[in-house]
Amino acid sequence: MDQQQQPDQHLGVPTPEMNFYTRKWVRPEDLNANGTLFGGSLLRWIDEEAAVYAIIQLGNGKVVTKYMSEIVFVSSAREGDIVEIGLVATRFGRTSLTMRAEARNLFTHRSILTIDEVVFVNLDEDGNPAPHGYTDITYARDRVPASHRA
Repeated sequence: MDQQQQPDQHLGVPTPEMNFYTRKWVRPEDLNANGTLFGGSLLRWIDEEAAVYAIIQLGNGKVVTKYMSEIVFVSSAREGDIVEIGLVATRFGRTSLTMRAEARNLFTHRSILTIDEVVFVNLDEDGNPAPHGYTDITYARDRVPASHRA
């Protein structure tokens, strides 16, 4: 699939456009004392979606979060809002994958949070960092780990 390119604000190089595939409904249990979306709930959603994204990109069901850069909350969401989460790979390391994340309100399209770098590490069967051999983003499901294919 051909993706539009947009300049990466921080590196000055084109990166694929972010797609927003995941949506979460803000429910009462996701709220903080102010009646807005609890940041911890949003971070949990992003980490889960980033793990799934890393598994597909690296073709391995054994990946772990290594690092998240500064997390910038720009606005919030309220009960009943729908939050969209977008991720895009920005760099492949020998054993890692770096991605950018954004969450936005589906109704207003206002950004709620941005994270410039989320890094996942590919692991071997013993839990040690392992080379993955990939250098580019896949938009197909061809890298789904063999143990998870039907």
